[in-house]
Amino acid sequence: MSQLIWRTSNRSNQVECVEVALSDEVVAVRDSKDRGGGHFAVSGGKWQNFLRGLKNGRYDG
Repeated sequence: MSQLIWRTSNRSNQVECVEVALSDEVVAVRDSKDRGGGHFAVSGGKWQNFLRGLKNGRYDG
């Protein structure tokens, strides 16, 4: 995997933040409060499905 460049959303707050890094192969996500704690990565297609679910309220409790 290529060197990841991490971004934090401008909508995130100081308590509940995640960072996202895009590469040619994957989308990686990590906790911004624990940057050394690892990350998980998914394919671009799975990430798009997740974002669609967020926008459609699929994960609303």
